[in-house]
Amino acid sequence: MLDSVKIQRRQSEIRQTLSELVGKPELSEDETRSMETLDAEYRQNETRYRAALTAEDSERREAGADLETRTDRQFAELVAGFELRQVVLALDEGRSLTGQTAEVVAEMRNAGGYRGVPVPLAALELRNTVSGDVPNPVQTRPIIDRLFPASVAARIGVQTINITQGSVEWPVATAGAIAGWAATEGGNVPGPNPFQTAERMLAPDHTLGVHMRISRKAMKQTGDGLENAIRRDMNAAVGAELDRAVLMGSGAAGQPLGLVPGAVTYGITSTAVGAAATWAAFRAEVVAFMTANQISAASGVNVAFGPAIWSELDEALISGTAVSEWDRLTKHIPASNIALANQLAAETAILTTSAGGISPAFLGIWGGLDMIRDPYTDAQNGGLRLTGLLTADVTVARGSQIRILTGIGAP
Repeated sequence: MLDSVKIQRRQSEIRQTLSELVGKPELSEDETRSMETLDAEYRQNETRYRAALTAEDSERREAGADLETRTDRQFAELVAGFELRQVVLALDEGRSLTGQTAEVVAEMRNAGGYRGVPVPLAALELRNTVSGDVPNPVQTRPIIDRLFPASVAARIGVQTINITQGSVEWPVATAGAIAGWAATEGGNVPGPNPFQTAERMLAPDHTLGVHMRISRKAMKQTGDGLENAIRRDMNAAVGAELDRAVLMGSGAAGQPLGLVPGAVTYGITSTAVGAAATWAAFRAEVVAFMTANQISAASGVNVAFGPAIWSELDEALISGTAVSEWDRLTKHIPASNIALANQLAAETAILTTSAGGISPAFLGIWGGLDMIRDPYTDAQNGGLRLTGLLTADVTVARGSQIRILTGIGAP
């Protein structure tokens, strides 16, 4: 029990005893001495009570911080035990969810916005088993962490943000203070310039759907095998399409606007090279980043292009040497900063940098997958169709952190 609570209880006992003594018309010597002793103790306890509150305040803060961390950790442990197989059976047979799966679904339903059964993105992580038919779930990575580090979007610095609800806005400064010299003694320095900002929005306007047919045979097979198959299929389908949308989303027909098609909208500089792939073409864009005070070394640039450009760079040798243009490129830009992207056009390259700790682009994902069933379309063969809906959007904070090269390798 806290000391402050103990002191409060003792103060209450003292007040009760004093009220009984004060109500007596005559007091004995012992009762009078008792009143004086209790009164002195009461005043002393007031000082102790204030000291106890001060000491316990820091303890409460530490306990509160530990509780918040513990809550996040407990939810992560619940998601680790989430069984997608239960979701499939619940949608197909109406079976009740149990255990950790039921708790996670109830938590997500409280946030609202789900028509079907909500599935956390982290539940789509790949889980492996060991030999001997002994299930041993191994957490590889959550879906966001797993998809995008292996994808082109993450390799070029695109930041993934999970949003609970509503829209997210970034105010970006576009004009502000200016510096200049007074032309004459007593003259004014350059006049004031208004501080202005422009907003970059992530809005829940784009819905990605992943569709899957599950046959009756699959549903009757081993639960662990079915669950891993569903995870792999949805993982690959969602990851590939989100990656393509970040780079090449058309901004029409429900798609978010990607980096290459949205170059004009986002204020991204696009340069038509119209020549063979060389380090000189990339060096010119690196110099442009340096001139804009965004980087101090070429190693701060991330690059993405197709395999055809890599092949051309590796094949082009400097006259009289065994050094290729690819060797020259990787001498200044580390190979770990270069991603080969099949999603890009054969003659297109993207260069990005994270200036001032700000990512060049953002991918927003709202909540998790909303899993909806269709038991009627395949009713004749006992199958089930599942649709997973995911809301996502793409935006660029500062277009100057991205540069696009086109026509690389064009005659």
